Amino acid sequence: MKTHDVAIIGAGPAGMAAAIEASRNGLNTIVLDENPAPGGQIYRSIETVPDQRAAILGPEYISGRSLAADFRSCSAEYVAAATVWNIDPGLQIHYSIAGKGSAQVTAGSLVIATGAIERPTPMPGWTLPGVTTAGALQVLLKAQGAINDDVVLVGSGPLLYLVADQMLKAGNAPKAIVETVPSGQLLKAARHLPKALKAFSYLRKGLSMMRRLNKAGVPVYGDASSIAIEGTNKVEAVRFLSKGKQHRIETTGVGLHQGVIPNQQITRLLRCEHHWHDSQQCFVPALDDRFETTVEGVFVAGDGAGIGGAVSAALRGRLVAMRIAEKNGRDTRSEQRTIQAQLAQDAAIRPFLETLYAPSVESMVPADDVMVCRCEEITAGQIRHAVDLGAPGPNQVKSYLRCGMGPCQGRMCGTTATTIIAEHRQKEIEEIDYYRIRPPLKPLALSELASIDSEPTRHTPL
Repeated sequence: MKTHDVAIIGAGPAGMAAAIEASRNGLNTIVLDENPAPGGQIYRSIETVPDQRAAILGPEYISGRSLAADFRSCSAEYVAAATVWNIDPGLQIHYSIAGKGSAQVTAGSLVIATGAIERPTPMPGWTLPGVTTAGALQVLLKAQGAINDDVVLVGSGPLLYLVADQMLKAGNAPKAIVETVPSGQLLKAARHLPKALKAFSYLRKGLSMMRRLNKAGVPVYGDASSIAIEGTNKVEAVRFLSKGKQHRIETTGVGLHQGVIPNQQITRLLRCEHHWHDSQQCFVPALDDRFETTVEGVFVAGDGAGIGGAVSAALRGRLVAMRIAEKNGRDTRSEQRTIQAQLAQDAAIRPFLETLYAPSVESMVPADDVMVCRCEEITAGQIRHAVDLGAPGPNQVKSYLRCGMGPCQGRMCGTTATTIIAEHRQKEIEEIDYYRIRPPLKPLALSELASIDSEPTRHTPL
């Protein structure tokens, strides 16, 4: 079994930056990445995307090329198509490679750089064919350069406008944007504007996108509520209230988005402490000022530590690697102070964005007839009924209903199940907590378990 100074899970901006910095400090580093090539979600296909398509995705996306090139040239061992399915308390990591076999590696320090997932957006009709997330639409743009031009974007958040703008540049502008931001929310967010001006480039970018969409005639319906996706065997229309008026838009595609939340599966598996982040409306791991969890030697870099975006993710990755280098006898204190100052400036925009684009109440605590757990087809009403029968939290609801026991292991329902239980019991969300995560983190074949002691076939990155 191989042993490394540092093992990094994920090769997005945080994982790549951490690997570069760790290697620069002489640490023996391995990177396990579920994707076939580095980049993560934000820089997906960054090494192979054609220039014309990259221009559509924007300069921020293109900036990932240099990061990926530096990552490829550093001394870290990179294992692509590696799915981590268990981690023992002694930081023994079990992973499979391209479904062809399992392997193990141990590390003195573990960096979890698995990023974020889109917040679940349960609503009537969200399981119909033709409904996806805004992030999935962006993946299609990166992979193919264009998507269906008959798409209605529904929800809130910067990504919703970014995807709409990228669709517009690709020649497939969305049919409409149905935004759930309530009237008056901008006024609430305005108190954070002075601080947000420290990261003015983000504000300028957002305003530019909105102007382009407005000039192109893309309709935006604000203060939307009572949203329902209609259809029998596929999406046919989106129905909603906007500023008190009923609307119905016929469409064959819907992109949902209510922001992103940390991917907490691995930190939960390792029993790291978590707390509820009121501003981001999600659970985040409890970390010290250098992103070490309550489990010694386990660090979180990037959006898994709390949502900050690609720039902050890379800075956090560097900071984590410097902290690990310091624990291994290197003096990185001066560099750490520089990175922390850059991180504080980049994060100045977050309070404004988190207030303005807070997730809608309807998506956080959906109505009784709305399906919450897609894997086991469990509705919000069934969860509330389980609470009435005596289930105090998500794990007991899981025992009653199998909610959270499907292939996604609770990723698509965990946060919603917790908020429903908290609302129904009139308790604080932190008191209700989250599912207890157990291995395997991802489905794997019995043949992969059987081959765990053998050396797997190495997968060459694409």
